[in-house]
Amino acid sequence: MTAGFFNQNLPVKPLIKWAGGKSRIMVQFLFLLPAGVNFLVEPFFGSGAVFFHLNPSGAIISDKNEELINFYRVVRDHPEDLLADLTGHVNTEEYYYQIRSQNPVQMTSLKRASRFLYLNKYGYNGLWRVNSKGIHNVPYGRYKTKQLANAQNLLRASARLKRTRILCGDFSLALEQTEPGMFVYLDPPYHPLSNTARFTSYVAGSFGEGEQRRLARAFQTLDQRGCKVMLSNSNTSFIRELYRGYNIVEVEARRAINCKADGRGLITELAIRNYQ
Repeated sequence: MTAGFFNQNLPVKPLIKWAGGKSRIMVQFLFLLPAGVNFLVEPFFGSGAVFFHLNPSGAIISDKNEELINFYRVVRDHPEDLLADLTGHVNTEEYYYQIRSQNPVQMTSLKRASRFLYLNKYGYNGLWRVNSKGIHNVPYGRYKTKQLANAQNLLRASARLKRTRILCGDFSLALEQTEPGMFVYLDPPYHPLSNTARFTSYVAGSFGEGEQRRLARAFQTLDQRGCKVMLSNSNTSFIRELYRGYNIVEVEARRAINCKADGRGLITELAIRNYQ
């Protein structure tokens, strides 16, 4: 399959919907991101809104979610094969649960990526959630048939990802490879605003306060190394205390993914930087 000519210089929209994605607040981020980013390191990649907006000359991206990382590797290496495979999907409840029940570990990387995007687009509220065994458990969303991917946008995303090293694992894996002058953007699972606000889970496991403290220590190490660093997180006293002494700015955001409609309103989150 060929998608024809495409303009690499046009903007790239995120390919997936992801909880915590920054597309909706990118206008506010324009005033917070450093100018002239040549190399980006982003270890909690998600939808990649910051990466696609900055369009750096080089990047290291990573995430702990194996399905997500496999998807981006296939987009980078086999975009037209993926576009061709996506045409075979149908939007019915029976088919959705058939696809959901498949074991991705037993699939080719191409089929696995195609399954991931289908479930992301047609699962309830665009949510990606797995249980303690790592099994996807989001119900069918009952949406009208939609385009799984804009071919031109996916090809532009592929071109940008070709300049990128894509890793799968703990955030420390990418941060170990940073050098002075690089820009690091950190968008971890947020510290919960309340005991009932915990979201479970993009990957099997959790990101509790111990992990938040470990990330704060990594932030300090990156600062000492000479990297420019920006981190997003919840506006809680715990997070403010962890990053006391750094430049903390409040950013108004809208929850796009929540199981209840009244939980998708405006909230204030934090952007924390080691630069002005």
